Amino acid sequence: MTPRQQRMLTVGLMLGGVTLATLIGVKARRSDLLFFVDPTELAAGEYPKERSFNLGGMVAEGSWVRESGSLESRFVVTDFNEDVTVRYRGVFPDLFREGQGVVVTGQLAVDGVFEATKVLAKHDENYMPPNVAESLEKRAKEQAKGVRP
Repeated sequence: MTPRQQRMLTVGLMLGGVTLATLIGVKARRSDLLFFVDPTELAAGEYPKERSFNLGGMVAEGSWVRESGSLESRFVVTDFNEDVTVRYRGVFPDLFREGQGVVVTGQLAVDGVFEATKVLAKHDENYMPPNVAESLEKRAKEQAKGVRP
């Protein structure tokens, strides 16, 4: 093999390696993406099926029920247009409570209940996740106009 052919082979292998590494990285990042959905979008069927996503809104007053002797709980997430029942098995964050903003990660089950694997609550008195705040503001404007998706 001539020196020129060796250089070409080396450059080709390096380009192939970089391309392969880039493709693997892009695929890995794509599977890590979590989409944000509000209850109205979920009711309209606008959510990624067969994969986890984030559901955000307010925890409805009087909706949080814990099973006695178990870590399983149910509560309702609302955007004031639609409500979604959420089932979660685990320990809740200290700041989780009714009437506050929440983002839950999980999937929609066959029975229409959102199966949460993670619950995130706001972290101080004034903060609400930006996606939740935008969604609630959008739904409030729709309600004021009398529009119901």
